[in-house]
Amino acid sequence: MKNRIAWSVLLMIALAAVAVAQNAPTAKDLFASKCAMCHGPDGSAQTTMGKNLKIRDFHSADVQKQSDTDLKTAITKGKGKMPAFAGKLTGEQIDQLVGYLREIGKQK
Repeated sequence: MKNRIAWSVLLMIALAAVAVAQNAPTAKDLFASKCAMCHGPDGSAQTTMGKNLKIRDFHSADVQKQSDTDLKTAITKGKGKMPAFAGKLTGEQIDQLVGYLREIGKQK
């Protein structure tokens, strides 16, 4: 009986973990909701805000040559007029965004 209960509890935990993982936003979703307003959906910064603030295109060598640590710091602490996302995004989400910026850099 105890084994059945233990297995049932483990199964419920596993199913809950799968449900949470399926509902977690992807890096693309995070970018779309947190970054695209200024940086544009493709990272080219061809938005009104991007042009006004002279935001660099994520495809550019200037952005892509930055280390992952530099990009993570800019997202976490903000840079210039860009707000800080510490406390708004988890460390894992910020890492996902850095990875997504690398993907964007390969697209042009």
